Amino acid sequence: MIDWWLSFGLFLCGALLVLALLGLGVSVFTPGIDRWRRRFFVLLFVILTLSVLLTVLDAVLSTRPDMLQTEKAIWYFSSLLIAFPMPMLTVYLLHTTGERLKTSLLFKSVLALWAVYFILLTLSVSTDFFFHIEADNRFVYGSWYPLLPLPQDLIMLLNLAGVIRRRKKLSRKHYFAFFVFLIPLTVTLLIHTLFMNLIFVLFGIILFAFSMFGIILLDQNEQYLRQQREIARQQASIMVLQMRPHFIYNTMTSIYYLCDQDPKKAQQVTRDFTTYLRKNFTAISSEHMIPFSEELEHTRAYLAVEQAQFEDHLFVDYETPHTLFRVPPLTLQPIVENAVKHGMDPDAEPLRISIRTLQTDTGSEIIVEDNGPGYEPADDQEPHIALKNIRQRLEMMCRGSMMILPREGGGTLVRVILPDARP
Repeated sequence: MIDWWLSFGLFLCGALLVLALLGLGVSVFTPGIDRWRRRFFVLLFVILTLSVLLTVLDAVLSTRPDMLQTEKAIWYFSSLLIAFPMPMLTVYLLHTTGERLKTSLLFKSVLALWAVYFILLTLSVSTDFFFHIEADNRFVYGSWYPLLPLPQDLIMLLNLAGVIRRRKKLSRKHYFAFFVFLIPLTVTLLIHTLFMNLIFVLFGIILFAFSMFGIILLDQNEQYLRQQREIARQQASIMVLQMRPHFIYNTMTSIYYLCDQDPKKAQQVTRDFTTYLRKNFTAISSEHMIPFSEELEHTRAYLAVEQAQFEDHLFVDYETPHTLFRVPPLTLQPIVENAVKHGMDPDAEPLRISIRTLQTDTGSEIIVEDNGPGYEPADDQEPHIALKNIRQRLEMMCRGSMMILPREGGGTLVRVILPDARP
């Protein structure tokens, strides 16, 4: 039985060493991790690596009767290192929630308990009350030994309570991750206190190391999504800044002539064009979803300006009873602009555009139809790139989607699907 437990313990040490080295490598070489988290994870996995190596060395020396004092010293430093991650968890929790260590009662309590553990651990190697090692290298627990892991148990329980108390400050990802490694580690420490077997502690620390490694990967995934959102936002900004020069020129020219021919209409076109410009430039600085009503106002202003120029060649039908939902900025307007640019031909039949909204069981839909020449998927030039940008922002900002289909009878149908926002 002893040999089996020893072999199993060495296997767990090997698994923990692999996880620690893997986590150390990812912490050092993965780009995008901020400086504080990089230092934290590097220190954490270095400590875990050293503690495993000392534990293995302790197991090796346990077969040497002439190395009792050395074995005891190694056990002391190994036990000290293995306890370091526990207050580090508190530091990571407070950093994640933006709290200061100096003013945190949780951190002061954990620090006090860790100091108690340090004192008890130091006493354990200088007295026989906690344990002693027989001449045959057999580890014998004393009556005071259950006191030794008690401060660790209390630290983990405090950390667990601290996570629950700060659940509103934590993201869903971090809240779940804290529970994944806190509960198994706390349970295994309590089992160790009752049954006095380090195998349980090793198993809990393996789960802890695996969870911390998972946090790094989750942080990287979140960083990647943030970068993609920023790229999409910048592309949208460029799209706004690169408004068609001839559209602006034609609008200003139309206003110029309307000032003499129809001053009231000139005022209305000026107002619509001002609204269009204001909405465009507001969209540049917007990083969040906006009410659909604002996007619809933006689109109406754009189409009003175009209708003033093309008069009887552009007709728009609005059927939008459902407006109580949110969309990424610059969603509807670029779709409609794309329809106008590709479908407007003064020598052909008038361009008719239909804008509809629907409320479905799973969310909302926006449907834009036109009777233009149709959409060419192979065309990667502007403004089709703008449509690709819309699809990317829909996926990243609200898990939405966009389909571009041929319309029955000719033209194009664009369907935007927006799922209900989750709390």
